Amino acid sequence: MDRKKGEAAVIILFWLGAWQILSAVVDNDILLVGPVEMFRTLLALTVQGEFWISIANTLLKIGAGFLLAAITGFLAGALAYGNRFFEAFLAPLISLMKSIPVASFVVLALIWLGGSANLSVFVSFVVVFPMVYLSSLSGLRSTEGKLLEMARVFRVRPMKKVRYIYFPAVYPYLMNCFRTALGMAWKSGVAAELIGQPRHTVGGNLYQAKIFLDTPGVFAWTFTVILVSFCFEKLMLWLLGSFWREKNAIGGD
Repeated sequence: MDRKKGEAAVIILFWLGAWQILSAVVDNDILLVGPVEMFRTLLALTVQGEFWISIANTLLKIGAGFLLAAITGFLAGALAYGNRFFEAFLAPLISLMKSIPVASFVVLALIWLGGSANLSVFVSFVVVFPMVYLSSLSGLRSTEGKLLEMARVFRVRPMKKVRYIYFPAVYPYLMNCFRTALGMAWKSGVAAELIGQPRHTVGGNLYQAKIFLDTPGVFAWTFTVILVSFCFEKLMLWLLGSFWREKNAIGGD
């Protein structure tokens, strides 16, 4: 493990050094800045209240969109598993949500919502919902028929079937889905803010940095997006894993 960490550190330092050298060769702060200048700008941003307010606003809205999509997507997948007509009914909508570019959803949301305040909530929901829906449906269909037959023979109550048969089957599918969906929710949400430019958001500040040709600011806010996205993903996966372990511990008792 220590060797892997050492190798990772060497690789990161190499690319940071290459980046710094390239910025020195270009020698134009509007076109490219090095990591030293970026981190200096980022440090200056962290002492401003606007920086933390923007992160909090973006995080809360994208998190709300993700959680709403996760809950409704799972419920819709469960309904589609039990009702073929409902699955067929949703199929065109799911295909549409998967196919339309994020930019088109942003423009439509600006028209429908009459503003950009809840733009990232809507866009992150639209991006995540079909992913969770399809993963839930696939996971439920992977449930072993023998277990279901045994439950039917022994007249296992529906809630116990959900807890001990269906949920363990769908859990791996949802975890794999969330690993991708969390990153997609964050990226699409920030992209929506970049287009809609709501105040006190990460995307809005990124756009302002671009307008004023503040390249160090663009790099600093971009690095912030990457870092917060990483932390957001790890936190949500940890919470889901904790829920799963607690559920198993209670079930084992």
